[in-house]
Amino acid sequence: MHTPLCRHASGEPVDYARRALEIGLTEIGFTDHSPMARDDFDDWRMRNDQLDEYVEKVRRAQREFPQLTIRLGLEVDYLPGHEDWIRSLAARHPWDYFIGSVHYVSDDWAVDSPFQLSKWKNRDAFEVWSVYFDRLTMAAKTGLFEIIGHADLPKKFGHRPTRDCTPLYEKFLDAAKQHNCAIELNTAGLRKDCKEIYPSREILQLAFAKGVPITFGSDAHAPEEVGLNFAEAIQLAHAVGYAESWRLVQRERQSAAF
Repeated sequence: MHTPLCRHASGEPVDYARRALEIGLTEIGFTDHSPMARDDFDDWRMRNDQLDEYVEKVRRAQREFPQLTIRLGLEVDYLPGHEDWIRSLAARHPWDYFIGSVHYVSDDWAVDSPFQLSKWKNRDAFEVWSVYFDRLTMAAKTGLFEIIGHADLPKKFGHRPTRDCTPLYEKFLDAAKQHNCAIELNTAGLRKDCKEIYPSREILQLAFAKGVPITFGSDAHAPEEVGLNFAEAIQLAHAVGYAESWRLVQRERQSAAF
């Protein structure tokens, strides 16, 4: 779940918490887009000097809704060479978890950006997916994240390779398993052009076969998106064999049946 500090979400954490209670959730977690080392890297995340403000917004929600368990996390972009920056973020507050995500397949192309759609025209989809999953695998191998987010994000606008991507998926999932990293079922994909949960059933089946844990996220950018389509995500998880998901508390993993 996000906050207005990322510059593309609406509603304060207290509004998301209120909505969570309305729909019967008992535990939620905030994972807004973390700052980059350079504030001018892009325009869809909080600035470095807003990190403390973000934490206080979540703390306020915790104080105002003591009947709801509210976890403090970050969605942290992984780019090769940024590992020390991520470690410095980890040391600044007592986080419950980090979601590692890949948006950039180069320093200047975020594959999910609607403002950079034209870049797909000159690139082979399999090439893009290969770079993306290489970076996702690298992210899992760092051990810096408890969860890897929206694992097949390049499908957002409907760009899918015609070649078999199974080797890419398996390499990533093997790394996730080896480094005790979960993948999330992210329902935001149902609200995008791809009309499909991240990740696909194919990837989720491979993940289950390899023993990779899962979490659930709505990737909410507005209070009305909190918990949206969780029933479909749970149904998908059950369909491939999952019966437990992770809860994250002070960066420790706990299993819970669903």
